Amino acid sequence: MGETRLRFLGTGTSQGVPIVGCDCEVCRSTDPRDKRFRAAALVEYKGLTILIDCGPDFRSQMIAAGVRHVDAILLTHNHMDHVGGLDDVRAFNYIDRKTAEIYCEDKVLNSLKIMYSYAFVDEKYPGAPEWRVHRISEKPFLVYPNDKGNLEWIREVGYCHRLEDGSIVPCDGNIVSDAYAPGDPQAPEGGVEIIPIRGLHGKMPVLGFRFGDIAYITDMSHIPEEEFDKLKGLKHLTLNTVSYHPHHSHFSYEEALALAKRIGAEHTWLTHLSHAFPRHEEFMKQLPEGVAPAYDGLVIED
Repeated sequence: MGETRLRFLGTGTSQGVPIVGCDCEVCRSTDPRDKRFRAAALVEYKGLTILIDCGPDFRSQMIAAGVRHVDAILLTHNHMDHVGGLDDVRAFNYIDRKTAEIYCEDKVLNSLKIMYSYAFVDEKYPGAPEWRVHRISEKPFLVYPNDKGNLEWIREVGYCHRLEDGSIVPCDGNIVSDAYAPGDPQAPEGGVEIIPIRGLHGKMPVLGFRFGDIAYITDMSHIPEEEFDKLKGLKHLTLNTVSYHPHHSHFSYEEALALAKRIGAEHTWLTHLSHAFPRHEEFMKQLPEGVAPAYDGLVIED
């Protein structure tokens, strides 16, 4: 196995495929490759297990992939189809006895404080998820193995930290810090560098991420010129597209193909796909060499 292994947990749009109530050919397809959870991916990189986005299908995705431990959760942006499953990381708090380590931009953090206000208060409701949030930007940052400290569930209290002397301390709302940058003299040893890729989702700034020779980009309609240097020499590139027609916040089919050609990765995988595209088998026949639709459960390696 190479340095990086990426599994597509979901490859559908914000509504998923099939769409509730739709009886089009794609939504009625019996091909499992046409059944699409909301977009997310699981990356194994330099010994770490990293989740990209945590949407409403998070629980089902984790069960389908047999995941029991996650070192870090990277959030591309704050739309509900990418953050709507964060409450369910409580399962990892309980089973893995670890705090969930979340990496996101300030504007995403501000949304989380509203959506999940109960996760940030000093006196938490027993059973509220236990997170640590690390602020990031478009600059490279470090993630670490989530292997320190044990959470304990105390009935009627909630999650607590057990200290070295054996005493327990209830968790509080002081959970936000800045992620360490590569080369920071204060950074602990053992960090793994992640390269963010800035893009725009309509007018909204969002992030993609590069891990070794694999880059994962979703929910973008524009990549600034200065970001293309980060995309050189890729083996695998993931790009979003939702329609053959122009879209205000996603790459169209033609825009995605033009980007794939410009970036020049060995393989380009299309994700965040809607039912506007044909069934997987037919879609494959339309695409140029080196480009293919991703599907839930697909695994790629560098």
